[in-house]
Amino acid sequence: MELNADFDQSVQVTPAEHDWVSSPMPGVERMMLDRLGAEVARATTIVRYAPGSAFSAHTHDGGEEFIVLEGVFEDEHGAFPVGSYIRNPPGSSHTPSAPEGAVIFVKLWQFDPEDRSHVRIDTGKLGAVADAARPGVSVSPLFEDPYESVSMETWAAGTEATVDAPGGAEIFVLSGSISADGATLDPWSWMRRPDGEGVLLKAGADGARLWVKRGHLRHVSAPGNR
Repeated sequence: MELNADFDQSVQVTPAEHDWVSSPMPGVERMMLDRLGAEVARATTIVRYAPGSAFSAHTHDGGEEFIVLEGVFEDEHGAFPVGSYIRNPPGSSHTPSAPEGAVIFVKLWQFDPEDRSHVRIDTGKLGAVADAARPGVSVSPLFEDPYESVSMETWAAGTEATVDAPGGAEIFVLSGSISADGATLDPWSWMRRPDGEGVLLKAGADGARLWVKRGHLRHVSAPGNR
């Protein structure tokens, strides 16, 4: 399957534009944002767990990265509430569930194959550093290696600034809203920009909180092709 699989093109998706699609597991639905591959795929997805739903135990051969958007996501490593940022590297395994229901934004098969770093961060407890080059923007780093950087950005109301895209960039709206390319992006909207194509954003009246990843689009391939 290929969905938004031309990584030289800009793309943006809002929740209103896509339906939930059932996964192989009962009670688990997906809103696919981009995908390259079959059921095992390089994928960016919003996943919704109904209360009491679960996935069977599995190994992430290509790694898994996610942030919890609603509810509490659980596995044998802990219970992760809204705002939890998790990286399970290649070779890690778990048995995920959501006894009370949960929604996560998740990326699969997008790690450096040699990455073995487990990351578990409660972003609600993070401090932030003002970005001197972009007044009104503060940044909370989440992860960085030679392959990519991931951060949380908080934008004050009305802030207008650019998100650069060295190696490509993805932006996911966690709260508030931004405008870009003439469109308003509300919570759970997602944007991808190709290598070198930054984007000018303006935060809405309530500001915005954004998840931002850069650098990783230099290394795109389907599972098994690295």
